[in-house]
This record gives sequence, structure tokens and C-alpha cells, in this order.
Amino acid sequence: MREWRQAFPLGCASLLALTLAACGGGSDNGSGSTAAATATTPANSGNANAASIKPVECAQLAGTTVPASAIALPSSGATVVTATVVAASGTGASAVPEHCLVTGTVAPVDKTAPNIGFKLALPTAWNAKALMLGGGGFDGSVPNVTGNVPMGPTDQPTPLGRGYATFGSDSGHQANTFGSQDGSFALNEEAVRNFGGDAIKKTRDAASYLIKLRYGVDKIQKAYFAGGSTGGREALAAITRWPADWDGAIAWYPAWNDAAALLGGHRVNRALAQPNAYPNTAKRALLYNAAMAACDNLDGVADGLISNQQLCNATFDPATAIYNGNPLRCAGGADTGDTCLSDAQIAALKTMNTDARFNFALASGEDHYPGYNVWGADLGITTNPSPLEPTVTFLALGTTQPTLPMPRTAPYISVLLDQWIKYSVTRDVNYNSLSLDPENPGPWAGRISELSTQLDTRVDLAPFAAKGGKLLMAHGTVDVLVSTRATEEYFQRLQSQMGPTEVDKFAHYYEVPGLGHAASSSFNAAWDSLTALEGWVEKGANPTNLTVADTAGVPGRTRPMCDYPKWPKYSGTGNVNLAASFVCSN
Repeated sequence: MREWRQAFPLGCASLLALTLAACGGGSDNGSGSTAAATATTPANSGNANAASIKPVECAQLAGTTVPASAIALPSSGATVVTATVVAASGTGASAVPEHCLVTGTVAPVDKTAPNIGFKLALPTAWNAKALMLGGGGFDGSVPNVTGNVPMGPTDQPTPLGRGYATFGSDSGHQANTFGSQDGSFALNEEAVRNFGGDAIKKTRDAASYLIKLRYGVDKIQKAYFAGGSTGGREALAAITRWPADWDGAIAWYPAWNDAAALLGGHRVNRALAQPNAYPNTAKRALLYNAAMAACDNLDGVADGLISNQQLCNATFDPATAIYNGNPLRCAGGADTGDTCLSDAQIAALKTMNTDARFNFALASGEDHYPGYNVWGADLGITTNPSPLEPTVTFLALGTTQPTLPMPRTAPYISVLLDQWIKYSVTRDVNYNSLSLDPENPGPWAGRISELSTQLDTRVDLAPFAAKGGKLLMAHGTVDVLVSTRATEEYFQRLQSQMGPTEVDKFAHYYEVPGLGHAASSSFNAAWDSLTALEGWVEKGANPTNLTVADTAGVPGRTRPMCDYPKWPKYSGTGNVNLAASFVCSN
């Protein structure tokens, strides 16, 4: 839920400060230093230079500078601002071990550009590995480096709890009160390039320098990247642009073709802004229930999940659907209340379900953005009592129709697009963002094309595969912020380039029924992707028979993780809440 957390940066910053104070962060201590030296043994094994490299205590890192020469992309070097020992806390899977929490900045070349802010958690007992966490939305704040990977398991340790040195950055700018929807950084070109991906490399190089310094080693044994949404794009960009840096990646609901996704989202934004086109939350509940009634059984059992989403997309039509004996469409197409959908609302929903086609050339090569799986998606049903529903609503259609000035309670994508068009595209804060046609942008086509070279990630993983890298991708079937169909297209292109058999040797893609963007009250996924990735990279165990657990809809129920294009089909017998009762079907 990276976007949701970043929308309230002041509160999160205050909470982090209180947490550090409660953990007793302070000066370094002898036990931490000694343990750090002991913990470097795995990393130093077989290292001829290990004896001559001495670990550095946590407190000694404060004020350390990383020379620009240690960072492969142009920068003015990096500086450690603080380095504090944080005492161990918590129990079980949520336990946070003793670690050195480092905050720092990477300075820009353009002195008017903002710094890249980063954090690095260095566990006292290190496993000789590193993991970078991605952000969300337009980033602007550092991800929780002591937390879990996206949609991570609730019954297994976090990466830091497993001994990883974990780190992440704000991607090169600091968000204002708009949080992850703040696009004002884009008035500076270096900040745009950092957000587009350069900050990944700069942060990685600075963090690697400090990790080696802290533990007294000249090599990190394994390095992984994990992220969702923008963080998923960052994961794919990292292994595409700098394959030598990474051994594996986890990419959830990746906005890999981000410029195209923004254009596709703006097509939806403009459709919802049309007169009487915005469905209120009662109408969204009606649509959801009608789609579930029509499609739930398509996977062999009525279990509150649509697993055969492709068939549902092909057969469900809100203009002709019948629910509880009544047409879903209002009589005559006019809006006659919350018991039906008007023609204007159906038209907006069908716009969401169909592709955006770009009638101009994008330098990235993208020519369209696929529609979203709307039928069976929670578009923001505020009457749902689930504590996750406010997050779902925030990331879906919000509670207010898009208009100008853009309300903060409008759909997440609407606020994001208003910022992107004003700051990245037109660089006119007074520009009427709803007037820009994403399929025919006229005088703005050139600028959007230029931005696509920063935001869209090419499909090219041959170098990553050749060096032994492994990739796990996953996406919820009913994500209406980043299209599941776009991730399908990425994987299909990969298979077309390299062949399905070759792709299977280094990459898997899974879809999770009932999961929306980052959170779901129907099926909130918890998957131990990091263990699966570790086993594949470090032991050669190509993942098979994986399962994902639900933490919200029916807590504890499981489903198989089916290799795309397969989906979970009920076998006809057995507990409907157990993955063992389902088979992966085409």
C-alpha cells in the first residue's frame, strides 16, 4: 500500500521519529560492533582480501561521504546524514533485529535539483545480502526499509529480520502535502530523470559503498529488488538497465509502461468527468454484485472470487446484465437512482474496460494502453466495513467526480494526472488538465514522447537472464489503477522475444483473483515471494506449487499461484478455502 502511506508524509515522518525514540536509538555500542564483525564471516568466506578489511562501527558512518566516482551515473557524491543503532524490538515474524539505521542524500549535478534522500538499514547480524525496496505513485518519500516486501507474508520474517541490508530512496525529490501524488518535482529535468530510474542506480551504488564499508567486505553476495506499482516499474527498470547489479527481482502490479499508463488513466479520467458519468459508491456496489452474480461460478464454485476473469470480460455487459431479476441499465438510460446504472455511467465504465489508442508516436514505442478489468472490481464501496476499504477507495475511484480544480477526494489517478499534466507535460500550473486529449494531445505530443523515454521500461531481459538473474511478477486481476492486462502484455512480449521455454527458466508471472491495487477487502494477498526467489537464485529451485494466502476476505484461505495464463479452477471436491482444492487451468 505504498501510495496510501505516502499520501500522508507528515504523519508518517512523525510516527517514524517516535518509533526511533521508543527503540532507544542512540550512540553505537560495543556489542553491535563486535556482532557486526562476526556476522561478516559468510560474506568474507573465500575472500582473499577479507583479512585486510576492517568493519566500521555504526556511529562512524555518520558524516561519511561517498565519492562521485563510486556512483556510476553523474552526481555530486553522497553523504551520510545520520547513523544510529536501533535496538531490537517485536517478536515472531514482525521482529525487527538490532540494526544501524542510516539516512543520507545523493547530491545532484544541477545545484537547483533536489537531493535523492535514502535510508539504509544495516542489521548487526548480516546475511551478506542486500535488498532494495521500490516506491509508489510519484514517490517523494523513502519506503519503510524495516518493513516487508509488497504483499509479503505475515508469518515469515521481513527482509531485515532475515538479515538483509535493506535500503530505498525517495527517487530524487521530497513530496509536499500531495504525498505520492505530488508532481511538482518535474519542473526540474534532473529530478525527472531521477524519478524515471536514475535514482535507482545512484541509490544502489551509494548503499553498496556503505554496506561494504560497514561490514568490511569487498563484495555483497546477493542483491535483490522488490517493489509494487511504481516500485514494480523500478524493479523492472533496475534489472533491464543495470542487470549486472541484481540477482533477482520481485515486481508486483508494475507500472512498467508508465507514460502509456498515465495516458490510459487520463482517458478514464476524462470519461468519469463527463456530465452524470461518475458512479457513486452505491452504484459501484450494484455493479460489483451484478458482476459477481454473473461471473463467480465461472471457475467452478461460488466463492466470492472471479478466477476466470477473461471469460467474465468476454461475457458480462452492464448494458444488458440482469441482477436480481432487474436490468442493470436504468429504464431509458436516464439516471433514476441507485438501483441502476445510467447510459452515461455505463459509457464511462466501458471506457475503463477498453484500450486507449495513441494517434501519435511515443519514442518508447508504446502505441496504446489496455483497458482495466472493471467487472468484479471494487471501485470503492464505502459501505464495506472492512478496515482496508478506505485504502481501496482512495486508490480506485475515490468519492468525488473529477473536475477543476481537482478535488483531493477524486480518483487517485485523477489527482496524479492533474499534477503530471501541469508539471511534467505543460509546465503550466494553471493549465486545464482535463482539456488534454491523451490519444490526440496536439502540441503536447512531443513532450509526452520525450517523457516516455524516461517512464516506459523497454522489454529486454536477455542480459539479466544471461547472468543468471531471476524475476517473479504478480498482479491482482481487478486492479483499476495499473492494468493487469498491461502486465500480461509485458510477459507476452517477453515470451515472444525469447520463447516460453527460455522465459520459464528465469521469469514467472502470476495473477491473484480478487486482488486490486495494493490492497483488497475481497482477497488481500500475502505471498512469501522472497523465499521463493531466494530458493530459485541461490539453490536453483525453479518455483512450483506456490500458494498465496488471504488476510482480509476470508482470513487464512489460500489459492494456488498459477503461471499465467492459467487460473485457479475448483476441482469439484474439497474445502473451498484451501489451495489444494484448486487446479491451475487454461
